[in-house]
Amino acid sequence: MREESILLVDDEKGILVMLELLLKKEGFNRLTTASTGNEALRMVGLTSFDLIVLDVMLPDIEGFQLCGEIRKHTLAPIIFVTARSGDLDKLMGLGIGGDDYITKPFNPLEVLARINAQLRRQRLDRSINVTKVQRFDYGYFVLNKTAAQLIVNGIEVPCTAKEYELLLFLCEHPNQVFTAIQLYEQVWGTALMGDEKTVVIHISKLRKKLESDAVNPKAIVNLRGIGYKFIPHKQVTHYEG
Repeated sequence: MREESILLVDDEKGILVMLELLLKKEGFNRLTTASTGNEALRMVGLTSFDLIVLDVMLPDIEGFQLCGEIRKHTLAPIIFVTARSGDLDKLMGLGIGGDDYITKPFNPLEVLARINAQLRRQRLDRSINVTKVQRFDYGYFVLNKTAAQLIVNGIEVPCTAKEYELLLFLCEHPNQVFTAIQLYEQVWGTALMGDEKTVVIHISKLRKKLESDAVNPKAIVNLRGIGYKFIPHKQVTHYEG
């Protein structure tokens, strides 16, 4: 039996029933469903969820707007499921705080694979006995692992869960080159359905938060045709104990 708690939000009853049956078959029993944005927001305020599957086209609140409200309560991964398949919609969904984006019609097994990927990443993070650096201090920005907090020029900067996890991974592996697919595998938990655009979008958003000139970045650099590398300019590490 799986212990993770999942919130499924969709105004199509058939999809909710299908996802419930699929997830229960896989051992997920802590499932909650909502068919409106307001209902979902109320549940998020009352319960802690490990993952949220969120439809974009809800009858009362657009899913993108709802995602922003949900992010005030939780950093749980949010997987958008929607019939809107345009690149602009995907960019908006990932930019507003979503962690993955699946278009309808979809293969139920794909949804299951992506849910498992997100939850697997969470389990790995929780299972690590943390003896690594707890605070990365580069002068102009500080990443506090204990508090899951990013400070840039003395000001706390909000991050989505995946932005934080991506930056943490890069800080833990300085001066190493990773392809977009490798980063997707490490942060999102799978390479089978890895999406390079997802990585590019998240790196772009991190650059805007970290760099004074995001067009000519100095911290997270792109080696054309090879991959990405994080170059620390100053580092004072802080360890546990």
